[in-house]
Amino acid sequence: MKATDAERSSGAGAYERLLRAIEEGELVPGSRLREAELAERFQISRTPVREALGRLEAQGLVAHEPHRGASVAQLDYGQVSELYDLREVLEGTAARLAAIHASAVETEILEEMVARDRTLLGDAPALARTNRLFHRQIHGAARNRFLQSTLETMRLSLVLLPGATTLAAPDRAAESLAEHATIVAAIRAHDGDGAEAAARTHIRAAFKARIRIWQEA
Repeated sequence: MKATDAERSSGAGAYERLLRAIEEGELVPGSRLREAELAERFQISRTPVREALGRLEAQGLVAHEPHRGASVAQLDYGQVSELYDLREVLEGTAARLAAIHASAVETEILEEMVARDRTLLGDAPALARTNRLFHRQIHGAARNRFLQSTLETMRLSLVLLPGATTLAAPDRAAESLAEHATIVAAIRAHDGDGAEAAARTHIRAAFKARIRIWQEA
């Protein structure tokens, strides 16, 4: 990956590049993070890499151990369970608020996203990216900046989930899209209870798929 001149001298640019590499699975949990290697890989100087690693460590995405150095943080089973418990509550609340506040245009966008994603069945990495966009669209439609900020913080922790995306599991992609469609239908109907229930069901199903991936690893 080549960097612009601004990225070469910017800790923020290095942070975005490192975060993207973790999010897209180029740097998996447990991977060693050596400043010199990362600077060479991204064609940037070591100073912005050091700044980026410090920021990622403060966010819990990078762990630093004596005599071992920095590495991408790893979540244990308990932490993953806690993360999904919180995600169920937050995503459910976001869907409920979206059912109250989403405009007709925002609802149409969500419907179009579900339709488009049906054309991506079989392409798990692409679906993982569009899945994030789908949930962000709901977060924005919820019209609550504090909830949105909390969800964004949680999203950073989600990049540390072990194993491949759950959308790569047999039948999970199709199930997930059906769950998305149910959420959107409730939002279209301005059914807050239904939207929250559908979103909670969706996250519980994702957690179940995650556990299966973990067991088979």
